[in-house]
Amino acid sequence: MYSAEFDYQKVNSLTDAIRLLGSTPDSKLLAGGHSLIPMMKLRLSQPSLLVDISGISGLKGIRLNNGMLEIGPLTTHYEIATSSDVSHSNPLMTMVANGIGDPQVRNRGTIGGNLAHADPASDWATVLTALGATIHIQGADGSRTVEVGDFIEGPFSTVLDDGEIITSIHAPVLSGHRHEEHGGHDHGHHDDHGHEHGAVEIHGEVGEYAKMAHPASFYAVIGGAVIVTVEDNRCTAARVAVGGLVPKPIRTTSVENALIGKELTSENITNAVNHMYDDLGDDILGDVYASADFRRNIAPIEVKHALLHATGVSHH
Repeated sequence: MYSAEFDYQKVNSLTDAIRLLGSTPDSKLLAGGHSLIPMMKLRLSQPSLLVDISGISGLKGIRLNNGMLEIGPLTTHYEIATSSDVSHSNPLMTMVANGIGDPQVRNRGTIGGNLAHADPASDWATVLTALGATIHIQGADGSRTVEVGDFIEGPFSTVLDDGEIITSIHAPVLSGHRHEEHGGHDHGHHDDHGHEHGAVEIHGEVGEYAKMAHPASFYAVIGGAVIVTVEDNRCTAARVAVGGLVPKPIRTTSVENALIGKELTSENITNAVNHMYDDLGDDILGDVYASADFRRNIAPIEVKHALLHATGVSHH
């Protein structure tokens, strides 16, 4: 199907982009286009003007600054997946970027476009909510900063006003590390594939993401992101977010509270994720891919997988 008619203008500055967005009703930004163009072809979106910002160099790139990763909104998923700065400072984001879509999507799709599109099945929204990441926004009336968890209002809806543009995404560096102690046969345990390995010691803050992915699009039918801080073998802080089954990613504070102060054993993790039903509420999404009841019951399992992988606890 062909899209409705529209005007097109490519800009080279943030000022011009903001001016055009603010002065033209029903205008849309074009970055990678992997979300917008299919919606235009289905007539689900019919902008009067596309403002192409792909040539604004200041909106691209990855920088480390004072313990934070600063990522330009035009940075592609592939660039995040292959960045040494990201892999060394926040390996969780490397893993997430590698699991988005297919090579064509990763090479053209951008993190800013993904967040602005606000698809409930987005990986980035869930993971960045768990990380407590912030989005920096610029408009004709000035700039503001919003946490990712507050930026998305619901399916395909954000707090962006007419004429506002995402200028950067700031995510924290994860300070923790895993250390695997290799031992003999009597002291090791086995992973999912029956491979023996030693106990894994966690120090500091580590993160993990697990999802049940749609087999064609790799969108998250259910996704769970966890950030845990471990000191002296006990969890001292936790941030857990789920997406894909709710209109916008949510923090599951009951699970977080149940983890804090505990050793992250398989039993304690299982007990903690069972508290998730207290946080999900009744607004669960269902569709042809998975019913609302199915999603509600699988969500704790995905969060459990993320916690087990983050802490190196053997499981099947």
